[in-house]
Amino acid sequence: MSMYSNYLKERTDKEVLETEQGFAVYSFTQDAVYIEDIFVDKDFRHSNVASDIADKISEIAKSKGFKKMLGSICPSTKNSTEGLKVLLAYGFKLDSSTNNFILFAKDLE
Repeated sequence: MSMYSNYLKERTDKEVLETEQGFAVYSFTQDAVYIEDIFVDKDFRHSNVASDIADKISEIAKSKGFKKMLGSICPSTKNSTEGLKVLLAYGFKLDSSTNNFILFAKDLE
């Protein structure tokens, strides 16, 4: 685990899942696992790395009894359209939206 991952865990109780190709920041809410960020190195994009990371987080969440996964997009963020495509391709559905925040949900099987 990187120093930044340790920092996040200590300061915020957020979890970080890191691979050689990318990482995700996630946390547990009352009834779901929320993936706050996924980053994949540009050389590995479009190669299912984000899906593989989300799959690992899904397995962790299911082992803890969670049945729902959340993800979000801030439309004003750079490359938000690409992030939206990734969420939809992974099976997320629109849950709600406010101003500059769109929340998506997916049932964990």
